[in-house]
Amino acid sequence: MNNKGKDLTKGPPRSPKVKIGGYVILGRTIDKCRALLWGNIGEYHFDCPLDNMLFGFKGVKGDDFKAFVRTGASDEEIARWIDQNGTRKSEEEKRKWSDEVIKTNPYEDPERRDWYVEQVTPLGLEPRSTPLFDWLEADDKASYQKAA
Repeated sequence: MNNKGKDLTKGPPRSPKVKIGGYVILGRTIDKCRALLWGNIGEYHFDCPLDNMLFGFKGVKGDDFKAFVRTGASDEEIARWIDQNGTRKSEEEKRKWSDEVIKTNPYEDPERRDWYVEQVTPLGLEPRSTPLFDWLEADDKASYQKAA
């Protein structure tokens, strides 16, 4: 394995908004997976509900993804693997899914609302109007500002 990626004990993974191969979330998932494999994932989690938004859309398993990442594959090779495994998706389906998932707000889900309010409010964000990805970016920034 030659692609160590980011040390998540020293800085955050990529924003979930960053697209790799047309998929939001993928860059962040790659960063967390590599960090897990190299033992420097810090407070982050791989194969979490966020990663599973992507894995569920594509019909792939976190363990299979991790096994491929372990080979040292580049971001582009991983994007091709995602394209070629699980459920085939057209470019239009990927774009539509990415556009929808970027707007996801857990506040709209009654089962997740209380949890989301607890996460978002300490950062000075309004739960009703803060999409999940915006909260993750703010949380990453706040976590590493504290550590600096």
